[in-house]
Amino acid sequence: MILPIVAYGNPILRKPAAPITADYPGLASLIDDMWETMYASSGVGLAGPQVNKPIRLFVIDSAQIFANMEDDDERYPDEPGIKKVFINAELIDLNGEEWVYNEGCLSIPKIREDIQRPELVTLKYMDENFVPHTETFTGLTARVIQHEYDHIDGKLFIDYLKPLKKKLLQGKLNDISKGKIKVDYKMLFAK
Repeated sequence: MILPIVAYGNPILRKPAAPITADYPGLASLIDDMWETMYASSGVGLAGPQVNKPIRLFVIDSAQIFANMEDDDERYPDEPGIKKVFINAELIDLNGEEWVYNEGCLSIPKIREDIQRPELVTLKYMDENFVPHTETFTGLTARVIQHEYDHIDGKLFIDYLKPLKKKLLQGKLNDISKGKIKVDYKMLFAK
């Protein structure tokens, strides 16, 4: 089932999400719905708060980015990417050189900005079967993970912008929060 994506302005996007246990009601179908929703809206990652669930859950599929690259596009060390579920993720370390990449977000449609993030991220997390992992990710995969991890901590990619840049975007952000935007996927706007 395709779920509506929570739009910028909804308070759920600003609250740190809560951890869950293996008996979280309907977890398997929620994960399936999140994959379906993410693909239907052409996303590469989706977090619980973005589908109105205040829980520490996100899914990513960085393999899509590589699958859609042109031959002359820049190459990244994590090619061909991964598809993975992250539950109760905890950030262990951010490391390596900071690098810029043009990011967007399904909750903030039609706004893309160059964001600087470290090249490596180490996380402790559970997969969809609640098997624990500690893993370090690099390249575009690390970028997508950091973006989705921010969602479960109540942060958005626009928080990394300089104040003037954010101020220049405020009109567009206000329009999104009021539902004055056309997208080709279902959205849930703040009341």
